[in-house]
Amino acid sequence: MTNSKQQDAHPIGIFDSGVGGLSVLQAISLLLPNDTLLYFGDQGHVPYGTRTSEEILYFSHEITRFLLSMGAKIIVVACNTASAVALINLRKSFPEVPFVGMEPAIKPAAENTKTGVVGVLATPATFHGGLYVSVVERFAENVTLLESTCPGLVQQIEHGELDNQKTRDILESALHPMLEKGMDTVVLGCTHYPFVIPLIREIVGSGVRVIDPAPAVARQVERVLDLHGLRVIGEIPEPPQLFTSGELICFKAVLPRLNIQECIIKQVSWEDGTVRI
Repeated sequence: MTNSKQQDAHPIGIFDSGVGGLSVLQAISLLLPNDTLLYFGDQGHVPYGTRTSEEILYFSHEITRFLLSMGAKIIVVACNTASAVALINLRKSFPEVPFVGMEPAIKPAAENTKTGVVGVLATPATFHGGLYVSVVERFAENVTLLESTCPGLVQQIEHGELDNQKTRDILESALHPMLEKGMDTVVLGCTHYPFVIPLIREIVGSGVRVIDPAPAVARQVERVLDLHGLRVIGEIPEPPQLFTSGELICFKAVLPRLNIQECIIKQVSWEDGTVRI
């Protein structure tokens, strides 16, 4: 039975290095329509995938503090790179706060592949992180994994370039060699990548399954909220508040291309290593 605190209208806090985590926000909004959402896109430091672990850890801690100061009741690390680098440390540093992170969907891919060949698209930091290695060791023993970092793809999506020739070239360079080796499943190991699923499907064809992690993350958020009695039912939520540490004009311009509407948009800055409105 769901133990929900209807009087607890604290928002769900979500963060990513840029706009990618908005794919997770969309999935959470569909599943939990009564909850208010806060989103932090750290576009001042995007992409995280090429940054050091120390940088990512620092950014993740400060953004978590900011979202908690805004009343967040749970933190969703909607970034595969930040999850791989910082999630364990965040849970230790904020033991009273529920966290949900991203885990590459290797398990469902390994369980459902017919050819035994799975493609994984992710950032370098995700591939090198202990979380990815652990998932591979547990679930992919009998599967061939083909990995690509898709250089430049995150930046294309940050600019809202979801289907132009450069974006297509990046994806074709990654996916065509995988198809030649018999790939029948592709795992999206970066929250930016679901925004180019239509183009990915056009390239790989109907015979290849594309795994979008966002719905599974939303379901995990639902489970964690229910576990802690923090789910909101029957309330009319405030519009999502979106914060960016990048250029506000650029952030606003790209949102319609990602089908993000009816939200409050604010710019924040990093001052002396701390996030401030």
